[in-house]
Amino acid sequence: MARYDGVRYGLRSEEPNLLSMYNKTRAEGFGAEVKRRIMIGTYALSAGYYDAYYLKAQKVRTLIKQDFEKAFEDVDVLVSPTAPSTAFKTGENDDPLSMYLLDLMTIPVNMAGLPGISIPCGFDKNGMPIGLQIVSNVLREDLLFEVGSAYESSTNWHTMQPKL
Repeated sequence: MARYDGVRYGLRSEEPNLLSMYNKTRAEGFGAEVKRRIMIGTYALSAGYYDAYYLKAQKVRTLIKQDFEKAFEDVDVLVSPTAPSTAFKTGENDDPLSMYLLDLMTIPVNMAGLPGISIPCGFDKNGMPIGLQIVSNVLREDLLFEVGSAYESSTNWHTMQPKL
């Protein structure tokens, strides 16, 4: 059955009307870390910090995009770890800085507006999954799927589950 509520993926709370469904989905679907990041971003943009942070961030974003454009003059895709370390076990770490550092490899890609995909590529000594990030140039998602499919065809990591 087709739904026309705009929610296609992820958590979707069942509610009798559209507005209450949106509100409940957001409340249930966003964990503490996501809520913290939304609040920090909202504060930075609404508390007079627009000039100090947002405009500078846009300039940095332009420089990051230019660096990626230069890299894609020589290669079709970039491959890196998805994160600098594996995930923390549930409840193991609540330090916001440690959590932010896990985004180190994906933030520049997102800031540049590039397509990327993360696929399984192994497990660490504690059995936690390791992700392989593949990044392509703007509008070259086809390369992500081609390279990702080739990697998955030559390995079996995508068929294995971590021990929780």
